[in-house]
Amino acid sequence: MFAYEAVDSPELRKARGAFFTPPALCQFVAEWAIRDEDDTVLEPSCGEAAFLVAAGRRLRDLGSEKPALSGAELHASSARSARRHLAAEDFHAHITTGDFFDIDPEPRYDAVIGNPPYVRYQDFAGASRAASQRAALRAGIRLTQLASSWAAFTIHSALFVRPGGRLGLVIPAELLSVNYAAGVREYLMERFGRVRLVLFKERVFPNVQEEVVLLMAEGNGPCDHLEVHQTDNADTLHAAGVRVSTWTPPTSSAKWTASLVPSCGLDAYEVLVDSPAFAKLSEWGETSLGAVTGNNRYFTLSPTEVQELGLVSGEVVRISPPGSTHLRQLSLTRRDWEKLGAEGASTYLFRPAVEPSKAAKRYLARGLEGGVDQAYKCRVRKHWWRTPVLAPPDLFITYMNAGFPQLASNPARLRHLNSVHGIYLREGLTHLGAELLPLACLNSVTLLGAEAVGRAYGGGMLKLEPKEADILPVPSPDLVERTKGELLALLSPVAALLANGNAREAVRLVDDVLLGQGRGTEDDAIRAIEAARDHMVGRRKARGRSSKGI
Repeated sequence: MFAYEAVDSPELRKARGAFFTPPALCQFVAEWAIRDEDDTVLEPSCGEAAFLVAAGRRLRDLGSEKPALSGAELHASSARSARRHLAAEDFHAHITTGDFFDIDPEPRYDAVIGNPPYVRYQDFAGASRAASQRAALRAGIRLTQLASSWAAFTIHSALFVRPGGRLGLVIPAELLSVNYAAGVREYLMERFGRVRLVLFKERVFPNVQEEVVLLMAEGNGPCDHLEVHQTDNADTLHAAGVRVSTWTPPTSSAKWTASLVPSCGLDAYEVLVDSPAFAKLSEWGETSLGAVTGNNRYFTLSPTEVQELGLVSGEVVRISPPGSTHLRQLSLTRRDWEKLGAEGASTYLFRPAVEPSKAAKRYLARGLEGGVDQAYKCRVRKHWWRTPVLAPPDLFITYMNAGFPQLASNPARLRHLNSVHGIYLREGLTHLGAELLPLACLNSVTLLGAEAVGRAYGGGMLKLEPKEADILPVPSPDLVERTKGELLALLSPVAALLANGNAREAVRLVDDVLLGQGRGTEDDAIRAIEAARDHMVGRRKARGRSSKGI
């Protein structure tokens, strides 16, 4: 398929998702996966044959005089390099040059090991995506358009493993958390009798921000739990101190992020989450994305800019300013909003009527000159300047977080942009939720739950999409109602602690009311949950820049 010649480069390798693997990791996988001198080995997307070289050495150590090695490689130059590296150690392998997804799978290999290409969905399109989706369908898995290349590659690789064989792949930690990987998670637990994950505290690939995990699956399925190994880096894989735990997901397709939680904290956490004291956030209300302007710099305005432009009240909409720093408090009041505006924040959304005023037309002309109307979101609107907005939500919830997701009530009745989510409380819960849910959610169970249901992003950020926010474990309406008096007494001291940057002490005050007095949870269990959350945040930030938080 790719028979033409091309000069390889770091840029070309990155474009096709090729990141070469540290030798220590290749050796570890080969030693685990290859157990007999007659084992047959396949390295999909073999690149320069790092895993095949390790496999050849392992087979030679086991007594094989002619190791049975096979590989597939999309790029002709890399395939030639693979053959040279193997020949240098007197190994021969059958290397197929072409698209791995075009190879019909035969379950005949004892070990399938490697590092699949990682191409994000934005760059994974056309014939390559179509071939990958067909390959996944062979296993009965339908992948969405959001799936990156590794997902189909993992499934297709598993189809080459003989019954009872082994699959060892280095793949993005997206496996644990993204929604589109649900089918991959379910398939692995149905196909294999034992699924192990090796998690790294440090980056495996120094120049790549994406976190990776080592997937080690073997035997005939199904299985109902995961084995989780945690280590520092590729060089400590053989260390005696590698921590091992087991975890059973609620369903085979559920996110595996909770498998990262230390077992002592996980036990206490699951007892509370499964009790009537906690509920999913969706039981309180509906989480909604904010408005997408297409160009915040143009559409959001400060009070001074509104005045200078001569716009009148009907041509602008009051909003929570872009970003979420100002929402690191329990409530965004009208006074808070006015103060933000006085400090120059963009507290208005330009949204003139279908028949704009003269002042609005002058500003629209500036937008046309700057090409604002050509932004995708503007082009698809009937009137490019009319951003669709929802009613003011009862609560805001931050979704990109260096520390933790935070709820803030909205007594100012402001509308929200897509830098935060809005929560619309259910009938009968509006007053209680607006008054106390932001405070009640500052507890260790909810904060640990956010690490489990959210997704770690580059730079150590935690992202919470609306569907993930819906399943966030929060205090139930019954628990909040039962502890209402004690929580009301905490509003002022907790607000002061948050303002002074002392979120940890604020959480401990709320824990004492909700978990201690309200639920009777022992102090040791509360501290274990707190420590588990610290562990999860530490993992998330280990590959990111330092930032403030609890």
